[in-house]
Amino acid sequence: MADDDPEGVEAGSKQKEKPRHRSKKKAATAVDESELLTVPDGWKEPAFTREDNPKGLLEESSFATLFPKYREAYLKECWPLVQKALGEHYVNAALDLIEGSMTVTTTKKTFDPYAIIRARDLIKLLARSVPFEQAVRILQDDVACDIIKIGTLVRKRDTFIKRRGRLLGPKGSTLKALELLTNCYIMVQGNTVSALGPFSGLKEVRKVVLDTMKNIHPIYNIKTLMIKRELAKDPVLRSQSWERFLPKFKRKNLKKRKEPKKKNTKKEYTPFPPPQPESQIDKELASGEYFLKERQKKRKRVEEIKAKQADALKKRQEERNKAFIPPKEKPAVKTKKASTEKKIDIEAIKEKVKNAKKKKLGALPVEEVKLKMAADEKKKKKK
Repeated sequence: MADDDPEGVEAGSKQKEKPRHRSKKKAATAVDESELLTVPDGWKEPAFTREDNPKGLLEESSFATLFPKYREAYLKECWPLVQKALGEHYVNAALDLIEGSMTVTTTKKTFDPYAIIRARDLIKLLARSVPFEQAVRILQDDVACDIIKIGTLVRKRDTFIKRRGRLLGPKGSTLKALELLTNCYIMVQGNTVSALGPFSGLKEVRKVVLDTMKNIHPIYNIKTLMIKRELAKDPVLRSQSWERFLPKFKRKNLKKRKEPKKKNTKKEYTPFPPPQPESQIDKELASGEYFLKERQKKRKRVEEIKAKQADALKKRQEERNKAFIPPKEKPAVKTKKASTEKKIDIEAIKEKVKNAKKKKLGALPVEEVKLKMAADEKKKKKK
């Protein structure tokens, strides 16, 4: 009866379908929790004071870190300032120049349990070439640090240097833009990137750095950060999804794949096996040698050898004779003799001679004489 009941079947199907809806809801809500949390404007966490922990710490904690040789001179100069800054939090600092290490330890007066972690981060940043003026900010409550290792993200050294340079930009412009958008201090040194600032900014810096080392240009992430900053200013859009406003960049591989010189073309598939190769006896049977006598076979082999020797001798003789063949000379180009015979115009020469006879040496031409006489007559009339 229970099997024939349609209501029971429907109820069973609904129970089975429920987990699917739950899984969809879980997938929809599986987003970063830090993005969902909102903090009221102007709210600040109260500072940790001695009243919160009047008895202090039970055990002594210490951290040590090594520093490179080139940082020795700078650390030696700024170490009194480091001791003074850590002394305010009752943390001791020691510099060992022989071993090349820095050590921070808590004291009996230390009341803040997180002070030793901040002191550890301070000496780590100093070892990674961050200046003291910036590194000392780690002792503040709303400032954190992140040291990103980028040395092992790229295989080739040349590619690594190019991508690290891309992160810096021309004259450090890309790095400066990233600092302004994230409110973080960023230091690119060797195989690491040190960042110092608020937690939200450090998250963005890490994303940009890792994307850059994966061959995604930082300008795309900078554009996204600029849009996000403008959207955050609007109180209406602050609580809404920003996916429709953010740009979506598609990767384009413009370079064509290099084609191999020798292309292996696949033969068409046939279910039949290849034909069996012919044996020596099969070849002899086809040519008729198999039925010849031993003497005839021997004679045939000798004739073949002699024919081959004759061909080789002929080729050798031709190569030797090549040295005695004179090279082909270029045909001499005959220079054409200038034709002396020219048609002489006798009448033109006679005219020239007549004109020359009429003219006296130093005398003016007839036309000029006439013009002068006309000018003299006009002058006389005027007088």
